[in-house]
Amino acid sequence: MTTQVPFVDLAAQQAEILDAIRPQIDLILTTGAFVGGRPVDDFESAYANFIGVRHCVGVANGTDALELALRGVGLEGGGEVLVPANTFIATAEAVVRAGGHPVFVDVDDDCLLMSPDAVKAAVGAQTRVVMPVHLYGQAAPVEEITPWAVSVDAVLIEDAAQSQGATRHGVAAGALGQVAGTSFYPGKNLGAAGDAGAVLTDDDELADRVRSLANHGSQRKYEHDIIGFNSRMDAIQAVVLRAKLDRLAAWNAARARAAARYEAMLAGIDGVRCPQVLAGNTHVWHLYVIRVPDRDRVLRALQAAGIGAGLHYPVPVHLTPAFRGWGYGPGDFPIAERAAQEILSLPMHPHLTSADQERVVEVLRGALED
Repeated sequence: MTTQVPFVDLAAQQAEILDAIRPQIDLILTTGAFVGGRPVDDFESAYANFIGVRHCVGVANGTDALELALRGVGLEGGGEVLVPANTFIATAEAVVRAGGHPVFVDVDDDCLLMSPDAVKAAVGAQTRVVMPVHLYGQAAPVEEITPWAVSVDAVLIEDAAQSQGATRHGVAAGALGQVAGTSFYPGKNLGAAGDAGAVLTDDDELADRVRSLANHGSQRKYEHDIIGFNSRMDAIQAVVLRAKLDRLAAWNAARARAAARYEAMLAGIDGVRCPQVLAGNTHVWHLYVIRVPDRDRVLRALQAAGIGAGLHYPVPVHLTPAFRGWGYGPGDFPIAERAAQEILSLPMHPHLTSADQERVVEVLRGALED
C-alpha cells in the first residue's frame, strides 16, 4: 500500500486542543454570544503580548487585516504601495480594495523576500506605503527597507500572514513596522477553525481607527463616525486561537526540527536547492519551499505517489489575469518569475514524522533521477 504523506495535518492540531476548547465553545453555543465578547478580548490581549505590541484588533480574515491597516494609515486616492511580486495575491488585492495602486518590486534570489535594492529603485513621490511580506515563515529585512520608506515619508506595513512566532534580530514579525496585518487561516502556524485575522500596532489612535473601520465605522452602537465595513472576529475562532497560542512555540520548534531533518536528508541530491534563512532571522517554517528543475513534472510525480506537495506561488502576482491591466509584463521581475518555475513546497507541519519525510525525499529523489 502506498504511504500517503499529507501536506498539512490540521486534525492532529485540533485533537491536541479539543478538551481545552469544548467547554468554552459549549458556553458560546448556549449563550449565543457568537461575535466579539470576552473570548475575543482575551485572545487579542494574549496575542498582543506574544508579539510585543500594545494592540491586537481581531478581524474576520487576513486580507481584511491588510486592507484595514492600509485604510487605518489613510491610504486613498490611488496612492502607491510597494509590494513584492512573489506573494499571495491577497497582499496586492488588499491595496486595490483600500483604494491604492500596487507597485510591484522584485525579491532576492536566496530567500525570495522583498529586495531592499528593488525598493530603493521603486520608491518615489507617490509612494504612500511599503509593504514587505514575511514569506514562508521568516521576516523580510525590514531594517534595510525602512530607510527608503522614510525617505519619501511612506508608512511601513508588514504582511505577517505567514510568520506567527518568527523574529528578526529578536523582534517579532508583526512588531517591526508601524502596523501589521496577519492571517489565522487554518493552515497558518497559528490557525483558526475557520477564517480570522488581526491588525497589530503600538499606535493607540491607529488601533482605535482600525477597530472602528472593522465595525461599520462605529465605536458605539448606532454611532457611525466614518464609513467602514463588517470584519469582526467570531468568538469560537478566538477560543480556538487562544488554545493554540499556548502550543505555538512548541509547534514552531517541531517545524524547525522537521526543517533541519529535510536539510540533512536533501543534502547531496543533485538539482535540489534548499531554502535559506536570512541572517538575523528565527524562521518558523510555515512552508518548506525548495527549488528544483523541471518542477511541474516533479510535482506530478510526488502527487501521484501520495505526497501532498504544493506551489507557493506558481504565478507572480503581476502576471495573474487579475493584474493584467496594471502595466506589467513578463521579464519585469526576473527573480520572482524564474523562482515561480522552480519552487516546490514539501509537506510541513508540527506533526510531520521522520518516516514521513524519508518517504517524501525517497519519492523526490526518484523523480529527479528519472
